[in-house]
Amino acid sequence: MTDTGLRIIQSREVFSFSLDAVLLSKFATVPKRGRILDLCSGNGVIPLLLTTRTEAQIDAVEIQPRLADMARRSVRMNGLEHRIRIIEEDLKDYGKRLNGYYDAVTVNPPYMATSSGDPNVNEHYSIARHEIHCTLEDVIEACSRAVRTGGKVSMVHRPSRFVEISETMRKWRLEPKRVQFIHPKMDKEANMVLIEAIRDGKPELRVLPPIAVYQS
Repeated sequence: MTDTGLRIIQSREVFSFSLDAVLLSKFATVPKRGRILDLCSGNGVIPLLLTTRTEAQIDAVEIQPRLADMARRSVRMNGLEHRIRIIEEDLKDYGKRLNGYYDAVTVNPPYMATSSGDPNVNEHYSIARHEIHCTLEDVIEACSRAVRTGGKVSMVHRPSRFVEISETMRKWRLEPKRVQFIHPKMDKEANMVLIEAIRDGKPELRVLPPIAVYQS
């Protein structure tokens, strides 16, 4: 149960949503109506949370069958089948069939390159945390193919990859427009970054005030 009254099925053995998904669902600019895509959707927490902010139709893409099944059951449990569609597919394949179909895209991708250390022993966590099935560029390419000109792509990631994210977004015609850094405490380094880009937008970046999760 969340503070929105939504009920979400999750398992510590497979996947439990965390603060990054909640922050992204609040940060993303979404249309009141239209079409939204959520990539790397996990158990569908971001689409579920977005239904409290928009009446748009939401598609959610997740490659892991068990997580996609959890997401479908959560959607049914909340009576949101008419609002959210869960698509069990590789985002690389799904993105290739798109040509600006969506008004907005959200994504909470794997943060760590496969070369950044030994993946977690748990396969589900390994896939969620490491770029096993998709690289950062795969994700950004799919976002770019999915969103219409003028549409917005919102991502949560690690600050250590901010420059790489910005460069890759611009390569795929996504212009970073809003950035917000998240700190565990105000006197600690940021451990998350929220980035919003516009397809074929003009260069102009706004850095929003930082968020501190915990008080000193």
